[in-house]
Amino acid sequence: MNGVDRCNQYVNDVVSGEVIAPKTVILACERYLRDFDNDKFYFDEKSANAAVGNIENLPHAKGRMQGQKLHLENWQCFFICNLFGWKWTKNNLRRFRRAYERVPRKNGKSFLAICVALMMFGPDNEPGAEVYLGATGQDQAKDLLFNPAKYIVSRAKSYRERFGIEVNASNMIIPSNFSQFKSVIKKPDDGYNPHCAVVDEYHQHETNDQYSTFDTGMGSRDQPLLLVTTTAGSNLAGPCKEMDDDCIKLLNRVFEDESLFVLIYTPDEDDEWSDPATLRKVNPNIGVSISEDYLLDQQNIARRSATAQNGFRTKHLNEWVGTRTAWMNMLAWQRQKTDIKIEDFKNEHCFVSVDLSSKKDLTSICILFKREGHYYTFEKFYAPEAAAEENDRYRAFHTEGELVLTPGNTTDYAFIEEELKQLAKDFTVEYFIFDQWQANYLITRMQEHRLPVMELPMTTKNLSDAMKEVEARVLERELWHDGNKCMTWQMGNVTAKQDARNNIYPRKENENDHRCHIDGPVTLIMAMNRWQIDQTSGVGEFLSNPVSV
Repeated sequence: MNGVDRCNQYVNDVVSGEVIAPKTVILACERYLRDFDNDKFYFDEKSANAAVGNIENLPHAKGRMQGQKLHLENWQCFFICNLFGWKWTKNNLRRFRRAYERVPRKNGKSFLAICVALMMFGPDNEPGAEVYLGATGQDQAKDLLFNPAKYIVSRAKSYRERFGIEVNASNMIIPSNFSQFKSVIKKPDDGYNPHCAVVDEYHQHETNDQYSTFDTGMGSRDQPLLLVTTTAGSNLAGPCKEMDDDCIKLLNRVFEDESLFVLIYTPDEDDEWSDPATLRKVNPNIGVSISEDYLLDQQNIARRSATAQNGFRTKHLNEWVGTRTAWMNMLAWQRQKTDIKIEDFKNEHCFVSVDLSSKKDLTSICILFKREGHYYTFEKFYAPEAAAEENDRYRAFHTEGELVLTPGNTTDYAFIEEELKQLAKDFTVEYFIFDQWQANYLITRMQEHRLPVMELPMTTKNLSDAMKEVEARVLERELWHDGNKCMTWQMGNVTAKQDARNNIYPRKENENDHRCHIDGPVTLIMAMNRWQIDQTSGVGEFLSNPVSV
């Protein structure tokens, strides 16, 4: 069978249930079938078959099949045929300008992406084509991306001579039309004009700088492709998770984006991670590029070892499972995002907790409300402008409106003071709660304005019960937040230090990383401590359900 036949076979097998696939893959196949009824585009079988045929004339770069011609599996034909087969009716140009592929490790996603890039480097015949393989580090760029591509072209004599490709140490070029092919680390220069760009292992990217620069640089190309390939990761506040969420919404038809192709292999909600059937369901290349025995062995290890479980689930089941924290279930935290705005709580009772910083650290303010038995937390974050100059994450949070940069090199306490005074005007603040650290000046200033302030020593006694309460309320769907990504990132940094009496205390996941912060979660725990105290004293019921007389 040709490539299109194998593509269609895969679609029919998935939709009929002959091939057991995740819901996300079923939705992608249903989208493929549905699109044949859309007059905006058509499926060019000749182009799709040509792409599959050209790829299958290339050699394997690694493993026991090194040097032998490739053979695409049916699911890979589905991927390639979608990218190269669908075209716009209005101009006959390719439909998909962006593609997102999330597949477990060792299922050949990076190698398939390299092959796509080589198709757009040579067979596309794009004048002055710029083809880039994007990575986060030198080893990934060289060993996992560019070197395999260079090996393929070096061994594929007919491909190399057909397009007049020159293979160099750090790039490949086609002198006749000034095309180039190379790897790029982190953020590329703004002058790039990609015809094809691959962002590999996007879950490792702390910001969307590389993706955004590639995307905005494609404006002058007629039919470019920006391809994201990744496994799931642990950074639930990163750009990959955000894109992943949007892609799943697209598959579920929450919105339409006819220029974005999505293929995601991940367990369904009711799948058991420890079930071998789940492994087979989400690893489309099982028994081909990855051994089933190996996967089953890794699964058995994960069953026995809690420390191995998260790594297994992210790498081999392609699940987003948060960081290695032993405290917060990050998927549950993400689930608790609400569209309710802080403005909806005008004049309501709350506690405001403050964790002040100095120099280049974060300052965090938590505003915690209670309404009808549910808690609602809103976080505000501040950092000196100088801190953002050496911290890409701060810049990204600031750009998205989730972190305020204050002037200068150190924390501007006067600015923070004005923010707190405004909160006192907008809401009924029972107490402004401060960590004792560097708070004396601001506490004095607040008292001068006759605002209610109190200090909360950062002891296990004060934080343990509140920390447990925050976790319990999240798991029971009784604590909600506004989705601030800076807060979500910090929540994923928290580990729980436990003592002999089962008391817990918030700690950083990486104590040696000065860029690892947990200020936001700490202020949430501080505010919860105050709600607990007032609840036990009988005041909390009034504050959460006040009665006016």
